[in-house]
Amino acid sequence: METEIKLRVDGQEYEVTVDTRTTVLDALRERLGITSPKKGCDHGQCGSCTVLLDGRRATTCLALAVAYDGSEITTAEGLGRDGELHPVQEAFVAYDALQCGYCTPGQVCSAVGVLREAAQGWPSAVTEVGAEGGISLDHEEIAERMSGNLCRCGAYVNIVPAVAAAAEAADR
Repeated sequence: METEIKLRVDGQEYEVTVDTRTTVLDALRERLGITSPKKGCDHGQCGSCTVLLDGRRATTCLALAVAYDGSEITTAEGLGRDGELHPVQEAFVAYDALQCGYCTPGQVCSAVGVLREAAQGWPSAVTEVGAEGGISLDHEEIAERMSGNLCRCGAYVNIVPAVAAAAEAADR
C-alpha cells in the first residue's frame, strides 16, 4: 500500500509517495536522491545511516517513513550554514577523522547528536553520577556515546579527538 508523506530534509520541503514499508533511509536515498546517509548493515547496527530526526540522532534504516510524516530531517549535507562547514565537520577534517568516508556522514550526525545530548544533561552508560558542572566529554564518555557508529577503516583513533575538539569549540 502506498501513501503520500511530507518530509523536511535539510531545510527543503518534500512530498513523496512511499510504500508503507519504506524506511526513512530508502525514502531519502531512492525517492529523494539524498545519498549522504549510507546503507551499511540495514539492521541498525553500524550507524552509517544516522541522521538527525526531529533534532535527535536516529538510524534511518530502522525507521518507517510513514511514522515520520511531517518530520524535520537533517543529514550531514544540511548541517553547515551559508556554505560553511558545521564545527563538527570542521573538526573531522582537522583531525583527519575519516578514511574511506563511507561512515563519515553518519559519524558526523551522531557526533552532533552526542554534543546536544550531553549539553542537555542526558547521561550515558559511563556518565559519572553526581558529576558537578554537567557532563564531561572525556575520551571514555565520547567513545561510549559514539559506540553505535562503526568504522570499518578504523578511524576511531581520530574520531574521538575530533568530537572532543568540537565540544571544546562549542564551549567557547
